[in-house]
Amino acid sequence: MMYQGTGIYTLPEAARLIRVPAQKMHRWLYGYSFSKKAKGETSRGYSEPLWTPQLSKDDFDAEVIGFRDLLEVRFVAAFVDHGVPLLIIRRCLETARELLDVDYPMSSGAFKTDGRTIFAEAVERSRSDGTLLDLKSRQFAFRDIISPSLYAGIEYAGKKAVKWFPQGARSPVVLDPARQFGSPIIDASGVPTSILFASYKAEGANAQAASRTARVYDVPVRVVDAAVRFEESLQRAPH
Repeated sequence: MMYQGTGIYTLPEAARLIRVPAQKMHRWLYGYSFSKKAKGETSRGYSEPLWTPQLSKDDFDAEVIGFRDLLEVRFVAAFVDHGVPLLIIRRCLETARELLDVDYPMSSGAFKTDGRTIFAEAVERSRSDGTLLDLKSRQFAFRDIISPSLYAGIEYAGKKAVKWFPQGARSPVVLDPARQFGSPIIDASGVPTSILFASYKAEGANAQAASRTARVYDVPVRVVDAAVRFEESLQRAPH
């Protein structure tokens, strides 16, 4: 299968998983048009996608992204949330891809150590061409943007992120693009968290329901509890 091991997420699904609105992801990954004024005249501009998603829109009925797209967007969102202009983020990505020799640099382990230098270079390049003339007072502290929590729960094979435990490495819930198309599952058993949650609700959504679900799917009660907490957190997330 062409996309085996890639992970498949619609934008609303991805929005819930990483707490980034789908509309923002769409703009970053598929580009967008905008109006701009110069010398009293209005014209149309276009912002190119930050990168080409792993999955082609031509092969699916909806816009979908892969596992590596999902993780990389988390890092882009961290920069955006700290007020870093998209142009600097774009340059940071371009420089990082070249220096680190990876397609998804921000979510790579190497960016954790080398990202500060790469980001500083992107900011300096923007200053030299006048991009930051209207942002002279802004200071972008890399240590505040790229926090250890962004890397928490990510497992690597070399430079490549291969698994993500969204509730931390001690949680049994994992996103593994090689299993169940990257949907949230219990690492040890492979049971989707959505199935455990559905069973828990059908049984009455109480302590007894957790016990019955655990027996049916042959998993510990604590695993059912973790799946329920995770699924409930998705229901509260933006989409």
